[in-house]
Amino acid sequence: MASRPTLAFLKTETGSGVLLAAAALIAIIWANSPWAGAYHALTYQKVAVQVGPFAEEMSLAGWVKTALMPIFFFVVGLEIKHEILRGELSNPRRLALPVLAAAGGVVVPALIYLLFNRGAGGSPQGWPIPTATDIAFALAALAVAGPKLPPTLRIFLLTLAIADDLVAVLLIAVLFTADLRFPMLAGAAVTVAVLAAMSRWRTAPYSFWAIGGLLLWGFTLKSGVNTSLAGIAAAFCIPLEPKRTGGQGVLIETMEALHPYVAFFILPVFAFMAAGFALGGAGGGDILGPVSLGVAAGLFFGKQIGVFGAAALAIGLKWARRPTGAKWLELYGVSALCGVGFTMSLFIGALAFPEVDVAREAEVRAGVVIGSVASAIAGMIVLAISAARRTTEETP
Repeated sequence: MASRPTLAFLKTETGSGVLLAAAALIAIIWANSPWAGAYHALTYQKVAVQVGPFAEEMSLAGWVKTALMPIFFFVVGLEIKHEILRGELSNPRRLALPVLAAAGGVVVPALIYLLFNRGAGGSPQGWPIPTATDIAFALAALAVAGPKLPPTLRIFLLTLAIADDLVAVLLIAVLFTADLRFPMLAGAAVTVAVLAAMSRWRTAPYSFWAIGGLLLWGFTLKSGVNTSLAGIAAAFCIPLEPKRTGGQGVLIETMEALHPYVAFFILPVFAFMAAGFALGGAGGGDILGPVSLGVAAGLFFGKQIGVFGAAALAIGLKWARRPTGAKWLELYGVSALCGVGFTMSLFIGALAFPEVDVAREAEVRAGVVIGSVASAIAGMIVLAISAARRTTEETP
C-alpha cells in the first residue's frame, strides 16, 4: 500500500500534467504565429539582477532554468529521500522491477540517439536528453487513459520516474559541470555542511532553511556547478522527523507546501519558455535534423524497448514480480508513457546545447515535443484498449 505522502504526490503530479500540456501548446502556437518574434524576444530578453555583491545577467528563460528549476529539483530531492528511507524505494522486493526498467529506459534511448548522431554533422553530447521521464505528464496520461487500472501501475510509474530523475541528476553533475571556481565551490560545501548539521535541529525555523538554501544556490551558481544540484543537496539535508511529537515530519511538511507551486507554476512556466519551436524551421531542419530525430526516436522507440524489455527480462528471470493485478499489455502501455520526457528532457537539452547554439536548441525542442507527444498517444491508446477489455471481461 502506498503511503499518504506518495498518494498526495501522485495526485498533484497528475493534476499538473494538463497545465503543462497547455503551456507547451501555447508556446508552440505562438512560435509558429506571425508574432513568433515576440515569443523569442521574450524568452531571450536579458535580465540583470544585483543584490549587494551578487550580480548576474542572463535571459529570462535562463533565469527560469537557473533560479526556478532548482526549486523543482529540491522537491524531487525531498521525494527521492522520502521514498528511499520510508517509501517504495526502501523495499528491495518492490524496488527491483522499476529500477531495472529505469536502467533499460536510460541505456536504449541513449544508444538510439547516438545512432542518429554518429559521424560528421552529429551532436553526440545530447545523448542524455531522451533518457528522462516527465513524472507529471506521464502520470496525467495514465490517469486519463486508465483511471480504473490497478493502482500498482501508478506506483510502478512513479518509482521508475523517480529513479530516472536520480540518474538525470547524476548525469547533470558529471556531464554539465565546467569551469569550476573552487573558492565558490568551497563556500557551497561549507553551506551544505552547515545545513546537514542543522538537520539535527528539528525545531529550526523554516526561514533558516530558506536562507541556507538561497546561500547554497548563490555559491553553486558562481562555482560553475549546475544549480539543480543545489536543490538536491539542500533536500537531502531536510530532517524526516517532526518538529514536535505527533506532528508531520519536516520533510513532508516542506514537500507538501512547495509541491503545488512547483507543479502548477514553475513547471508550466519552464515548459512555456522551453517548448516553443518553429514547425518548419529552416527548410524543415528543426524536425529532420539528427538531434531532433535522435531525441524523438530515443523517447518513442528507445523508452518502449528499454523499459518493457528490461522489465520483461527481470520478470522472466524471476528477479522481480509483475505489478499486482497488472497485465502485460498494461505494463507495455506504461512503458510507452515513459517516453514522455518533456520538461526533464527539455531541461537536459538546454544544458547540452546552450542558447548560443540556436539551431541545435530548436532541434532539441522539436525532438522532445514530437517524441513525448507520440509516446503519450501510443501509451494512452494501449492502456485504453486494455481498460476496455477489462470492462468487457467484467460485464456478465
